Amino acid sequence: MITIKKYAAIDIGSNAMRLLIANIVEEEGKETQFSKSSLVRVPIRLGQDAFTVGEISEENIERMCDAMKAFFLLMKVHKIESYKAFATSAMREAYNAKEVVALIKKKADIKIEIIDGKKEAAIIASTDLHHLLKNDETYLFVDVGGGSTEFTLFSNGKMITSRSFKAGTVRLLNNMVHEVVWDEIEKWIKTNTADYEEVTLIGSGGNINKLFKMSGKPQEKPLSFLYVNTQYNYLNSLTYEQRISQLGLNSDRADVIVPATRIYLNAMKWSRARQIYVPKIGLSDGIVKAMYYGKI
Repeated sequence: MITIKKYAAIDIGSNAMRLLIANIVEEEGKETQFSKSSLVRVPIRLGQDAFTVGEISEENIERMCDAMKAFFLLMKVHKIESYKAFATSAMREAYNAKEVVALIKKKADIKIEIIDGKKEAAIIASTDLHHLLKNDETYLFVDVGGGSTEFTLFSNGKMITSRSFKAGTVRLLNNMVHEVVWDEIEKWIKTNTADYEEVTLIGSGGNINKLFKMSGKPQEKPLSFLYVNTQYNYLNSLTYEQRISQLGLNSDRADVIVPATRIYLNAMKWSRARQIYVPKIGLSDGIVKAMYYGKI
């Protein structure tokens, strides 16, 4: 007997909003399978508003409402059984966030929950990492967003510690990450990885996925520190326009990919990691799995 369920996850980030529609296949005596049915990404850079002026602009509120109406209709067409919509860093910091949430509920009939960095890290960590985590090894999981970066340390198959820092790509673009934050991240990583002989990074987020795609490597192979460092220097040497024309990057990816790569590179440096694995996971995948297993 095979049962197929359809769940949806909405991730309202600081750089973009995503709707993931997932198929969940249950078969007696077999492990539950999760697969992507559809993924829609809308580049509404809420962080540009929230981090610079402290509120979501009228224009972006309107764009959000339009996107949410579209997401609602897509969920209806796909006959979704259940959904969750979570907003992260930008909405956490916008002082008009509650009004925006209320307006979207009224206009698009979608209920949004604004979550803190700790919950965000926990949801992302609940994604299907077990096939990557070898029991006798240590991993630093790094999820880079537009407003914040979540770090989670795993060892012997268990989560050891987790921390969220206000260092994201949109903040870095606006020169809003002070040296003191970098110092805190460096101290946290060095302190928490000091007792482990070898640490491997696991990277999550749209930018590392793009970097990985550009490498042409098969999904299960890691990127080396040397590759990430070389790519960082190469991306940095190109202008914004060249990254779009020569590398085919989207306009809302071409600027943030540089500060994102810098975060992964520093995390590798400070944890002494020589490799970074890039599984295709993110907050939206975590939301679907956490919903299914009754964690949220």
